[in-house]
Amino acid sequence: MFSDELRKIDWDKTTEKIYSSTDADVRRALSKDKCDVDDFMALISPAAEPYLETMARLSRKYTLKRFGKTMSMFIPLYLTNSCTNSCVYCGFHVSNKMKRTILKPEEIENEYKAIKKLAPFENLLIVTGENPVAAGVDYLAKALDMAKPYFSNLKIEVMPLKAEEYAELVRHGLNGVICFQETYHEKNYKVYHPKGMKSNFEWRLNGFDRMGQAGVHSIGMGVLIGLEEWRTDVTMMAYHLRYLQKTYWKTKYSVNFPRMRPAENGGFQPNVIMSDKQLAQLTFAMRIFDHDVDISYSTRENASFRDHMATLGVTTMSAESKTDPGGYYTYPQSLEQFHVSDERTAAEVEKALKKLGVEPVWKDWDQSFDHKSA
Repeated sequence: MFSDELRKIDWDKTTEKIYSSTDADVRRALSKDKCDVDDFMALISPAAEPYLETMARLSRKYTLKRFGKTMSMFIPLYLTNSCTNSCVYCGFHVSNKMKRTILKPEEIENEYKAIKKLAPFENLLIVTGENPVAAGVDYLAKALDMAKPYFSNLKIEVMPLKAEEYAELVRHGLNGVICFQETYHEKNYKVYHPKGMKSNFEWRLNGFDRMGQAGVHSIGMGVLIGLEEWRTDVTMMAYHLRYLQKTYWKTKYSVNFPRMRPAENGGFQPNVIMSDKQLAQLTFAMRIFDHDVDISYSTRENASFRDHMATLGVTTMSAESKTDPGGYYTYPQSLEQFHVSDERTAAEVEKALKKLGVEPVWKDWDQSFDHKSA
């Protein structure tokens, strides 16, 4: 399990190593065809800032070689904002006074139909708050079964599950799982997640191993930029990515770097602010570090920045996203988990990408249809 490997990596020493990177370290990393985590640390360090244009060119080169001039499009669907966790930064916080919604089967199907009217989406991400009693594995299996006539690629972003539960959902058409560790700083993790299922750092961390053991085709990972020193956190994720690739080598991987915004429950402000320039540097560094990993940007980022990065390393984007349960049809005015910054329609995003010479890809996976529910 990766928790055993993480214990061997000292957080403070890693931070010190990143910030002590030299110009020579950066140039060495840029000259290599295959980078290791030490090279990644150099590329995200302050010492690499003078090399952003060089990094952008390399990132573009590797992206074109591996992915071509394409952008995989997806859309998230929130099924419930019911949650038993008390994450201090989240709008779904259990103590937040708000209407809790759990979509019923007929409401879920209405959402599927509404999404298909927006654009020819085939890649659907099903999202829930963490409430296993009200929206557990059986609920998710039903939602997946209902989605198969409408979408060819089904992913979930839900509470971490047991390996056998992931395997069960694979039998119902599940293709991928996205899970944000939020932060790899174990001691401070508890500060941000004081109560609820999510307070168990090790259970969440080792969830990625359970996904691999269950044969999940695609695993998405990320840290929440704003909780801890971002350079150290993403370095821990780089170690984690390499571990997973070596251990579950048949699996496809994706990464995301969501930047924190003020939560609906108020009070909590990000501890760290990442600039657009730093996010670009991180994106370039990740692409140079790993030519094959899928790099995803959500509608958290603004339209101009997303367009700029569409040709420089990003390979997957969401469009016309609603982050509230039933936001496409049933409850269009309910409370969002976070506010989107890119408010363009899917058609407008498609037009902008094509103007940049990038072809939006709405469908890139069919294996979901090969799975039969039990």
